[in-house]
Amino acid sequence: MAALALAVAALPGPSAAAELAPTGDWSFRVLLDDKPIGQHRFSVQAEGAETRVLSEARFDVTVLGLTAYRYRHRASESWLGNCLTALAATTDDDGTTSDVRLVSKGDRQTIRSASGAEASEGCLMSFAYWHPAMRTQTRLLNAQTGKIEPVQVRLLGEARIDVRGVARSAVGYRVAGAARPVDVWYSADGDWIGLDAIVAGGRRLSYRLP
Repeated sequence: MAALALAVAALPGPSAAAELAPTGDWSFRVLLDDKPIGQHRFSVQAEGAETRVLSEARFDVTVLGLTAYRYRHRASESWLGNCLTALAATTDDDGTTSDVRLVSKGDRQTIRSASGAEASEGCLMSFAYWHPAMRTQTRLLNAQTGKIEPVQVRLLGEARIDVRGVARSAVGYRVAGAARPVDVWYSADGDWIGLDAIVAGGRRLSYRLP
């Protein structure tokens, strides 16, 4: 996870039918040390055999009424089963901009970013916290940088977190790797309901459903 950005070897390939992606809309309130700083919205919709995902984030951190940090991110993704087939993402991380594109041909992907072009083979996922198969991956694509990051996902156990103003039981998973660890929370039914991470300066970034 770069600043406040949401980011933290090929698998034997989850098959396209292995674990169905949920569909729906998530609109998270984003908090920094429990103070609201913006929103991150996700829309996941089925279109025939494909899944279309739109992610939009807007964060503004103010100090004494002045903007101390600004973050904007928009990503459009196409999926076939558990595999990412196309991505177009733009980010403005407090004045540092990035543009990432992924295109697929067969089981090969080409990822283009400011760093150049990178090729990948096999089934690839992004940091798709909404998708249950994300928890079985050992590498994930960072849509902000265009880098494929090695990750380790482990079960944290149960906790209670605020969901729409009510404390609810949740199951947590920690996603660790090249970036700062991210703790992702799910309901007993497997729905994504929250996220926590320690970011620059030791501050806590949280996603909560309003």
